[in-house]
Amino acid sequence: MDLSSLNSIAQSMVAPNKGILAADESTPTIGKRFATIDTESTESNRQIYRNLLFTSPNVSEYISGVILFDETIRQSTNDGTPFAEHLTSLGIVPGIKVDKGVKGIPFCDGETVTEGLDGLDERLDEYYELGARFAKWRAVISISDDLPSKNCIRLNAHALARYAALCQQAQMVPIVEPEVLMDGDHTIEACFEVTSRCLDSLFSNLHKSGVNIEGTILKPNMITSGSSAKEQAGVQEVAEKTLQCLKANVPDNLPGITFLSGGQSDIDASAHLDAMNKIGGFSWKLSFSYGRALQQPALKAWMGKTENTLAAQNALSHRALMNKLASEGKWDLSLENKTH
Repeated sequence: MDLSSLNSIAQSMVAPNKGILAADESTPTIGKRFATIDTESTESNRQIYRNLLFTSPNVSEYISGVILFDETIRQSTNDGTPFAEHLTSLGIVPGIKVDKGVKGIPFCDGETVTEGLDGLDERLDEYYELGARFAKWRAVISISDDLPSKNCIRLNAHALARYAALCQQAQMVPIVEPEVLMDGDHTIEACFEVTSRCLDSLFSNLHKSGVNIEGTILKPNMITSGSSAKEQAGVQEVAEKTLQCLKANVPDNLPGITFLSGGQSDIDASAHLDAMNKIGGFSWKLSFSYGRALQQPALKAWMGKTENTLAAQNALSHRALMNKLASEGKWDLSLENKTH
């Protein structure tokens, strides 16, 4: 394991004032997104859409890395250049989602553990040959009166650590994503408590597995109220509680934290990230790894029509710019309606 190479890749992924574009939707998920714009989810249409994203003018000014799906890393731009090769030529690090989704945990009703460890070492070797230099694995944790159980947190942290060790063995940087879902009517305090437990267990397991923290990136949820909670925490409280949670549980030598958007609106995802960077006082880079919160405006502008390509690319560029500014603590709501 070449630790200096892993650290160099990780630093590239959290380059100043840039973030990661999550374009790793599974085929069923992208099908649901396409259904909202009345577009058939064929392999050809998926290639057209991903090509639109990855060839957007100035994309490399805002994006440091892109998370791809298995199908996508095997596809090419319209001129025949493999997507991973195209992104690398722009100075953007290609990555790959490697987990295989979730399955129920026996005797833990309503809880899941992420699958995909079987044969992962061989898959990582293949993805490296295809151009990927980092990978991503997502654990899913739910909050309710009885959840999550200690067993759910333990199993998911253990799987994340095993995945991360295999990644580094394959000379790829692991993004570890322990997502505590927004779904539910829980308080922001409940989110804080559960996320703290998850992060504590995660970093304990990473340490036990010999994972090099300086060659690892964390993709966590922010500390928010449940999406259906009667009282919703404001931007400043979300920022303060998220930083408090991270400072208590995340090692200082982690290169960076790239948040998931997790169902937040485009504007909220930018506002929360901006507020944290305005507060400051932390050692890691604090940026974004957004899927929907970057892509949704582009998808709506595209509507599956070739003639809308430029409008869709402009929509992506605008959202990426807003989040670039948020990663600097320089975003403001007044900038949203300005033309760039």
